[in-house]
Amino acid sequence: MNATFTLPVPSSSGSLEQYIQAVNSVPMLTAEEENELAVRYNQENDLEAARKLVLSHLRVVVSIARGYNGYGLQQADLIQEGNIGLMKAVKRFEPNRGVRLFSFAVHWIKAEIHEFILRNWRLVRIATTKPQRKLFFNLRSMKRGFSALTDSEAQAIADNLGVKREEVLEMETRLSGQDIALVADDGDDEGFAPIDWLADADAEPTRMLERKAFDTMQTEGLEHALSVLDPRSRRIVEARWLADDGGATLHELAAEFGVSAERIRQIEAKALTRMKTALTEGTVLLD
Repeated sequence: MNATFTLPVPSSSGSLEQYIQAVNSVPMLTAEEENELAVRYNQENDLEAARKLVLSHLRVVVSIARGYNGYGLQQADLIQEGNIGLMKAVKRFEPNRGVRLFSFAVHWIKAEIHEFILRNWRLVRIATTKPQRKLFFNLRSMKRGFSALTDSEAQAIADNLGVKREEVLEMETRLSGQDIALVADDGDDEGFAPIDWLADADAEPTRMLERKAFDTMQTEGLEHALSVLDPRSRRIVEARWLADDGGATLHELAAEFGVSAERIRQIEAKALTRMKTALTEGTVLLD
């Protein structure tokens, strides 16, 4: 409904009772008034007529929303969603059908509240098929007491709702479960949260093998690669790449060995190639 009028909005910040008092003070429409307003909205797109239809039925939404208090959601949120359903009903209402808006709107109000509950009641959605939804909103009221259902009780409920006994038992199990925080509260010094039992990615076998191979390469593999070099080549590689002081320059090593810097670069490049080959071969041997 592309309405431009303003409706009262329920709030969870303390003014919910004022909202309920306000909507209850709006008088209900007579059948003649309701029909006249519905015709004006349908034929003339009169938004003022639509506003009056919605306002006069806000109390119906409040009454329906109160029936869903057992799901741990804010009453104001349930009313808000129900109001959306009411506006959808007003948009689709046809006065020439001979049905009062109240009777027509109940379905739309409940449908919108149901969708909201299913989206927000649990982190994991537990009712997706039509039989599951039917069970979700009826099983609690049909159970006797808090004990688990017997097979005969589950079958009776299944027959009543037109679903399978297994679906009744499955939904009972889902409803009896509770959401658990993955991470413990900051002030909780006792026990553990589920995060403490999750597998450490670093303990995954493949990663452990990779880490072991890397550590071996850093110690035994490097020593093996250096051992294939002649003394001068090993000295150059160690001075250039393994020194703690940042490494010697080509010119410093050229002065030490009495050759040119270019010759040191050539010896270094050849030594690194030999080490790479030795490391590759050594990895196979170490495995």
